[in-house]
Amino acid sequence: MLKQIKYSVIIPIFNEEEVIQELWQRLHKVLKELDGNSEVIFINDGSYDDSLEILIQIRLSHPEVKIINFSRNFGHQCSLSAGIDHAKGKAVILMDGDLQDAPEAIFGFVEKWKQGYAVVYAIRKKRKENFVKNLTFTLFYRILNALAGLKLPLDAGIFSLMDRKVILALRSMPEQNKYISGLRAYAGFKQIGVPVDRGPRFRGEPRVTVVKLFKLAFDGIFSFSTLPLKIATFLGIVSSISAFILGLTGLFFKFILEQDFLNWTYGLTTTFFIGGIQLFFLGIIGEYIGRIYDEVKQRPYYIIDEKIGFQEEVNSYESSQ
Repeated sequence: MLKQIKYSVIIPIFNEEEVIQELWQRLHKVLKELDGNSEVIFINDGSYDDSLEILIQIRLSHPEVKIINFSRNFGHQCSLSAGIDHAKGKAVILMDGDLQDAPEAIFGFVEKWKQGYAVVYAIRKKRKENFVKNLTFTLFYRILNALAGLKLPLDAGIFSLMDRKVILALRSMPEQNKYISGLRAYAGFKQIGVPVDRGPRFRGEPRVTVVKLFKLAFDGIFSFSTLPLKIATFLGIVSSISAFILGLTGLFFKFILEQDFLNWTYGLTTTFFIGGIQLFFLGIIGEYIGRIYDEVKQRPYYIIDEKIGFQEEVNSYESSQ
């Protein structure tokens, strides 16, 4: 008979050969203390180091480890989506594979889950990173929260536990440019944050660059808010009214006072300024159109090369029918 899985842990992996063994040792200790069967789904997101080989070696002695190997690198959010699509647990835990998310924090998540919370997310108290990156992350969450059309928890990344009903809700949202943390908030249900210190990477260079953070911010803003379009409309109205007033003022100076109102320098500067605003908001409109284009194509947001550890489940299930 197929064992019922209570906890699923989803971990995207991209070139983490230096971290995987330590990550597994710490996570394995945590899972042994949990009350129920667990599975750990590693998503190899197109790694070109020995990450996949190390994961396969771990699985040889730990059948609860399962591996999804992508055909190429599809990105962090797509990796999480693949894990969400395949998780069998009543409670599903998302975490990064660089040990900045401490596996020991899972105990606190499970405690809150048993108290009736459907979503338990980590609130990062401290980030052991440089000042510029800390400031960027801080601004990212606050700007996103101000522009998004729903209330998003501040300083809460993907490290979280979600009940099965939340996972099923996320599966029903097949959009292309996913922002999992935003979709998690959009799903609703009873949610709570747990303060967690975010440590440095165990080894290697950070995977989240400022460029990737901006891309994630765009996905969050354009997926959950039309406020940028409303701002464009507002500025368009203000610019039109201002231009009309300036035009009347210019006519007054020209024909009544018989004086020059603005010389060519002011006119040229104003033209460039208005042109820049127009190009800026054309770019914003382009972002929305590009996302519509992605949705219309309906391409899969990840392609799997192979799945390791899932076939046994199918066979066991079929034999039990």
